[in-house]
Amino acid sequence: MKTITLGTTGITTPQNGFGALPIQRVNQETAVKLLHKAYENGMTFFDTARAYSDSEEKLGVAFEGMRDQIFIASKTMATTPEQFWEDLHTTLQNLRTGYLDLYQFHCVKQCYAPGDGTGMYEAMLEAKAQGKIRHIGITAHQIGVAEEIVASGLYETLQFPFSYLATDRDIALVKACEAAGMGFIAMKGLSGGLLNNSTACMAFMSQYNVLPIWGIQRESELDEWLHFFEEEPEMTAEIQAFIDKDRAELLGDFCRGCGYCAPCTVGIVINQCARMSQLIRRSPSASWLSEHWQNEMRKIEDCIECGVCLSRCPYELNIPQLLRKNLEDYKEIVAGKVELV
Repeated sequence: MKTITLGTTGITTPQNGFGALPIQRVNQETAVKLLHKAYENGMTFFDTARAYSDSEEKLGVAFEGMRDQIFIASKTMATTPEQFWEDLHTTLQNLRTGYLDLYQFHCVKQCYAPGDGTGMYEAMLEAKAQGKIRHIGITAHQIGVAEEIVASGLYETLQFPFSYLATDRDIALVKACEAAGMGFIAMKGLSGGLLNNSTACMAFMSQYNVLPIWGIQRESELDEWLHFFEEEPEMTAEIQAFIDKDRAELLGDFCRGCGYCAPCTVGIVINQCARMSQLIRRSPSASWLSEHWQNEMRKIEDCIECGVCLSRCPYELNIPQLLRKNLEDYKEIVAGKVELV
């Protein structure tokens, strides 16, 4: 397994990280079992966040007493120094540790900088001076903001969506990070679940100086990623052809399923309904054609275009338009006018 060093941080880890957002959906016993198995089979980088409900607490239980054997990254969505310190205190308490290897501003809409009036970057510097964090990172979803972050030279790592659906601009961002000595942490490596070939996903990542963090909730998912410690994938002509086919079908504006748009004013499950066309073609379709999901899709007809989801979407998607497009397609599928492959 290839190893990655995150920029100038000195954090060196296998190119196969554990994204701990999904473990908030399982009980503590299951989460601890997954985390232990991940570590015992080679994973050493674990990414969580204050926003992931009890994810931090589960990591704290799993890794208490073995802190120096792993790297832990967490995040804060704070927008004031007061909230920053409150989040950091809670995070350290939850993780049962005195320090974080990496602390990141989470899903930012701006590049926090010294003297910008927010006091946020100064709080990071103070936390580092106090030894509570070792390295300063940031996460973003908007490419323009990410490019500004890299140009600033203020951050040691950038976390940004990256998969084999990446645009030329996304790839240029990865290369700019490397040139600037910044570590690049790749989130959304499965594009919110639309990509389902782990070999193709890992082969793509292996071409770049990035650390993918795979969201893991089930042991079967973990086993897929652990398999690559034994058999590292290479980008073959066959895999590239598969990727090219997927890119032809999926490139463009599509919902990644992050859920930041929620809740919807009229109760639409946006992060599923806005990508139903892709989901129904890339996974067993029976469950998506159930009475439950037919009722959920009908809620799109109640959309009042209030604009709340538009203001929240980190990818700046035209969500009402995506919803209507998916509903039209869904109706044709349910009526049998479109044959699923």
